[in-house]
Amino acid sequence: MSDLILSCKNLKKAYDGMPVIEDVSLELFRGEIVAILGKSGSGKSTLFNVLAGLDSADSGEVERHARVGYMMQKDLLLDWKTVLDNIALPLILRSASKQEARDKAREFLPIFGLSGLENRWPATLSGGQRQRCALLRTWLYSQELMLLDEPFSGLDALTREGLYEWLLDHKEELGLSILLITHSIEEALSLANRIYVLQGELPARLLASIDIPQVEGSSDVDHIMEREKLRQQISSALHS
Repeated sequence: MSDLILSCKNLKKAYDGMPVIEDVSLELFRGEIVAILGKSGSGKSTLFNVLAGLDSADSGEVERHARVGYMMQKDLLLDWKTVLDNIALPLILRSASKQEARDKAREFLPIFGLSGLENRWPATLSGGQRQRCALLRTWLYSQELMLLDEPFSGLDALTREGLYEWLLDHKEELGLSILLITHSIEEALSLANRIYVLQGELPARLLASIDIPQVEGSSDVDHIMEREKLRQQISSALHS
C-alpha cells in the first residue's frame, strides 16, 4: 500500500440538533478496499454523503486525493438510453463529445463483462448486468476512487459471489481504491482489506477497525478458521 487517497478525521454531523455522525476518523489507501459495516439506521449513508462531498460535516476534516465516483444501491440507469449511452454519460458531462465518450466506454466493455450488450436497453438486462453497467459508469467518472453504497444487496447470492470475484480479479488492473458500505459481514470479509464497524444506532460512531489478513497460500482449514475468528470478532463488535 502506498499513499492515502481518502481520509476523514473527527467528523461530526447533526440534523436539527440530533447527532448523526459522532467523531468518526478513517483512512483509505490507494489499492485498498475498505468496508464500513453497520446495521440499517446506523448513519452509514450520511457518512458516505459527507465523504463523497454531497453533504458537509459540522466539524472535522475530509481529505480527498482523487475524483470521487459514487454508486448507490439502485443502479440509476436511464431507461431511455442504451447500455453504451448510459455508460458514456459521465464522460459527456465532462465535456467529451458523444463519439469520444462512446468510443471510450466501448473500450472497457469486455473487462466489465458487457461485450455485445452495448445496444441493449436497461430493462432487458439481468440484475448483475445492470450493476456491471453502473460500476463501469462510476469507474469512468473517477477511474480511481469509488464509494459504493450497498451496491450488491439487491442481487441473488450467486450473482453477488460472481461480482465479488470479478471485482477482486480486476481491482489492480483498473487501479481501484474502494470504500464500501455494507450491512453484511460476509460481504465485508470477502472483499475488504480493512473493516470499520459502526455502532448499531445513531449517531454513527466507530466501534472497531479490523484488518483482514491476506491468506493466499494458506490451507483451506487455516482459511476457514481465520475467517470464523474474524467473523466472531466482527459480530462481537457489532453487538457491543
